[in-house]
Parts: sequence; structure tokens; C-alpha cells
Amino acid sequence: MHYFTCENLTMIIICLLLAVAYAMLMVAYRIGWSRQKDFVLPAQFVPTTFISVIIPARNEQHNIGACLESVLAQKYPLGLFEIIVVDDHSEDGTAGIVTEHTTENVRCISLADYLEPGKKITAYKKAAITTGIKESKGTLIVTTDADCTMPNSWLMHIAAIYEQQNPVMVVAPVIYSANHRLLHIFQLIDFMGMQGITAAAHSLKLGNMCNGANLSFRKTSFEEVGGYEGADHLATGDDYLLMTKLNKLSPCGIAYLKSVKAIVSTAPQPDWESLIQQRIRWSSKSGKYIDPRLTAILVFVYLFNLSFLVLMIANFFNPVYFYIAVSMLLIKIVGEYIFLAPVARFFGDRWALAYFPFLQPLHIIYIICAGFLGFVGGYKWKGRYVK
Repeated sequence: MHYFTCENLTMIIICLLLAVAYAMLMVAYRIGWSRQKDFVLPAQFVPTTFISVIIPARNEQHNIGACLESVLAQKYPLGLFEIIVVDDHSEDGTAGIVTEHTTENVRCISLADYLEPGKKITAYKKAAITTGIKESKGTLIVTTDADCTMPNSWLMHIAAIYEQQNPVMVVAPVIYSANHRLLHIFQLIDFMGMQGITAAAHSLKLGNMCNGANLSFRKTSFEEVGGYEGADHLATGDDYLLMTKLNKLSPCGIAYLKSVKAIVSTAPQPDWESLIQQRIRWSSKSGKYIDPRLTAILVFVYLFNLSFLVLMIANFFNPVYFYIAVSMLLIKIVGEYIFLAPVARFFGDRWALAYFPFLQPLHIIYIICAGFLGFVGGYKWKGRYVK
């Protein structure tokens, strides 16, 4: 027979308080998401901003064609935007596909031509974006990835919010173009959560987040803060670390563009190994967050998920911990569903939530592993190993 002791009771109270606090955080995010109003394109809007779309690309011959076609299909004056693809030492036909486009506003430049011979660098993507910006002539820089596609009013909405609010940076939504494979569904639900938190945190002033696949900023502001200087030794974080610098330049100058007509779609990772490598890469920049609000939330969420592992180990000594873990899991599911329901509706992926409760154990394991490996391990990305 197992008895409650003071130690048992203390641990149970701590775990339940964690669960309640987590649920309250999800409710707060739900409120923040609702407060972030949809952006409506002004009637008869006529843009005047010249935009440079920068696309860093490495070994993307299977994706770059569709990406270029979707940008070229924009309902935006052809004379007001250019596309610069920066080929990052591709070993396939990426550059050739880009140069096949005879459209005047599409250019392909080779990153290798702009690097000092023999100089070793770590942040290839930052170098590629910086190179593209130096070669650009736009007032507004828009970055995306070579495996992305976008609706034809994407640039129009970006230009409209930029001209209306005059921000130094515009953060916009990204989603996975997932099918009904388990791997895709898992990534879709997880990524929708991150995108929802990005919008909610912005409206609640709980720390800014962004994704480089759909990010815009003033060229002059990029130059004023020295670009990626100070972070160019880090392989990742081109989006967030730049945002923190621009936020210091103009604390109220980050705008969030919430519009279904500005959603960029990208492909999920093709296998579990690639997914883990991607998440380790994302987690590796967590220690570089300088916003104490965001850091505190990340630590709290990690500890909350880690508590499930602690409880399952403790279960071998006292079965009561199993029931506590189940109770916490139910609270987690309800809290997250309250938050995710309107986010999934916005992205048009409510169908995925039918799988959501059943993927919770896997999600907890993934959070624990990816977070830990992001701090202590290296990862492989685009054929390069980064420590």
C-alpha cells in the first residue's frame, strides 16, 4: 500500500499548479489571438513601395520553380518589385532554374562570389540574405524561403500595412501544406501553435516572435542596426535576432499582419529525422533570446512538459503519480484546444484537430528531446553539420 507523505503532497501540488498555470497561459494566448484583428486591405489601395524579395536557396531545384512562379503571379505592379535569389553553394540545378526566367525583375546571384576566398563562416543564410540586401534596390525587404509559395495578394497586403502603419518590421503568418500523413499532421498542429503564439504574444506584449519565411523590414533600418552584426557567428536566428535589434531601434515598430491572404505555405519535413534536425536547429537559438518575458515562458513550458517525465519515473515508486500525470494531460489538452481552435480555423486546418488529443504523448516527448538537444547537441541542415 502506498501512502501520501508530505513529499508526495508537495510534488502533487507543484505539478497541479504547473498544469493550472499552463492552462491559464493557453487561455491568455486565446485572448491575445482574438485581440489581434484581421488586417483588411484598404479599398482602391494603390501601392508606392518598391519591394525586394530576397530568397536564399541551397539545393532547392525541386522547389525554387514553384516559389518563383507564385511570387511572379502577385497582383503587385511588376515595376515595383524585384526577386533576388541568392544561391548558397547549391550542388544541384537550383541556379539554372532561376536563370531560365527571362523576366527582368528576377535575378540569381551566387553567394560564393561575395565571400572572401578561404574565409570560414558559420551563418550561411545570414550571409546570403545580407548579400541579397546589398544588391537590392527596394525600400522594403521581404524574405522568404525557396520551398515556399504564397497567395497572389501577398505583396499587396505587406505593402498596405507597411504604408499604413510605417513599421520597421512586418511579421506575417506561415503554415505547412500538409497532407493526412501522421508525420505531416503532427508538424501542422505543432506549427499552428507556434504561429498562433506569435500573433497572440504580439498583441499581449509578451515578447515578439517571427519566422523568416514571411518577414519584411525596411532596408534603411536593417543597415542602421548593422544587419546581423553581432549574431553572424550563429548559424540560425536570422529572423528573431534581427527582430530584437530592430525592436530596440523602434520598440513600437513591429507590426503583425494577420490576414489569410498573406499566409505563406511551406512544406513540412519529409521524415522524422529531418524533423528532429529542424527542431534542434530552432531550439539552438533559444538560449540567445534576450527578452526576459519570452525566456521565462519558454523555460516554464519546457519544465511543464518535463514534469510528465518526472511523474512517469515517480510512478514506479508510487502509482498515484500516474493519475496526477493523466490529470495534468487532460488539463493540457483542454487548455491547448481552447487556444488552437480559432487558430486552426484561421489557417483552414480545423480537420487536423481531430488527431490533436492522440498526439499529445508524442508532442511531450518531442518537446523534451528537441529542447535538450538544442542546448547540448549539434544538427545537420542542408548538408552541413553545425555544432
